[in-house]
Amino acid sequence: MKETNDWNANNYNKHADFVSILAAPVVKLLNPKKDEKILDLGCGDGTLAIDMEKVGAKIVAVDLSEDMVKKTNEKGIEAYVMSATKLIFQNEFDAVFSNAVLHWVKEPEIAIEKIYNSLKKDGRFIAEFGGYENIKHLIDAMQIVFDMHPEYGEFDNPWYFPTQEEYKQLLQNCGFEVTYIEIIPRPTKIDDISNWLNIFANGIVSHLTSEQQNNFNNEVREILKPIIYSQKDGWVVDYVRLRLRAEKRRLEIENRI
Repeated sequence: MKETNDWNANNYNKHADFVSILAAPVVKLLNPKKDEKILDLGCGDGTLAIDMEKVGAKIVAVDLSEDMVKKTNEKGIEAYVMSATKLIFQNEFDAVFSNAVLHWVKEPEIAIEKIYNSLKKDGRFIAEFGGYENIKHLIDAMQIVFDMHPEYGEFDNPWYFPTQEEYKQLLQNCGFEVTYIEIIPRPTKIDDISNWLNIFANGIVSHLTSEQQNNFNNEVREILKPIIYSQKDGWVVDYVRLRLRAEKRRLEIENRI
């Protein structure tokens, strides 16, 4: 997993603000409290960190995007460029919170261990991210377009969408007690599929020429239009979320036995 990305915070806020807007249930599950120290893992532009600080919690935020971290710092939040698999914290936080991030982490065991180490004993891990069969129609369409164009190379799927059983087992293997985990289908309205592709699938086609990238977007759009677009609702993406709460229960020495 690369240690930075080139997402533009303004572009993300314009076309993908639904990511923060639809996060209310997972923030409610976190239930941040006054004087708690919370790690916001994948903070984006800091919108949710600001909300959590309003209750008096102390937020430390990390993100892979330098531009996102800059925006978060400008809002007065302590933020750093850091990946989920490179967290440096030890027994520091009352809670780790992550929204719409961990499906980008294809080394989940490492990320979970780093999150576990970041928490104080009895600290809680609250997260929501893409679950099993998330954006299946989009992935299928992208695969079809790559199959149509051998000159594009192999389709490299950048996402990890686990079942709840799979992820629960990974959490338990690390020493977490999983108190809640659920797969939640959540069809999500977006402004336009081309904007979605430009933001979230840019890495998939970054090796292609500008003309090839435009052709890719247009062909994916044509495949998807009869499937996820209607005059009534516009573009509705087949999102599926995995939402969870887990607690650090074991002592460090117990984990090594």
